[in-house]
Amino acid sequence: MDFNGSDTIPGPRAEDQLPHTAQSAAKIVIVGGFGVGKTTMVGSVSEITPLTTEETMTQAGIGVDDNFGSASKTATTVAMDFGRISITEQLVLYLFGTPGQQRFWFLWNGLFEGALGAVVLVDTRRLEVSFDVMGRLEERGVPFVVAVNSFPDAPRYAVEELRTALDLTSDIPIIECDARRRASSRDVLMTLMRFLHSLAMTGSLT
Repeated sequence: MDFNGSDTIPGPRAEDQLPHTAQSAAKIVIVGGFGVGKTTMVGSVSEITPLTTEETMTQAGIGVDDNFGSASKTATTVAMDFGRISITEQLVLYLFGTPGQQRFWFLWNGLFEGALGAVVLVDTRRLEVSFDVMGRLEERGVPFVVAVNSFPDAPRYAVEELRTALDLTSDIPIIECDARRRASSRDVLMTLMRFLHSLAMTGSLT
């Protein structure tokens, strides 16, 4: 690098620049167990090229990581995923996908810091892995909605059955989604934003 000014550090690409109309931004976290589709959701809905920290899965994870339903998965998030979406011309959401493997959950506290809300992605084949996830959000006071990712071989349940199985109160939205589809992932985020708005209107959002 020539520090005399002949070379310049390239700036962000035009498609990655923040819209000039943006007036406010909010941090949203996408959480869930291993292999539920967090990286997929961030990638499908982000209007910029998402930042991912996926690494190839190795023999070291055998017997440690629960990859039920994800036997074909060859890479895993080890730090976070990051994306951005403009909900309106004025409001931008910054999306942070958390690592799903429990040995990386120590990173969650930093990712939860400053988050306005969260999306909990669940796989109906492994509902039990969602309890620790939701418990951590409740401990931190982060409001969340539940998005049921539609895997082809996963059983389907009525919303009230899921609410009972997950021990959720009646006010927490549950929505079915396909994390691979941008429109579906965006609907999940809009559900979260409406939920957060309702909490703010009742004074429940701190």
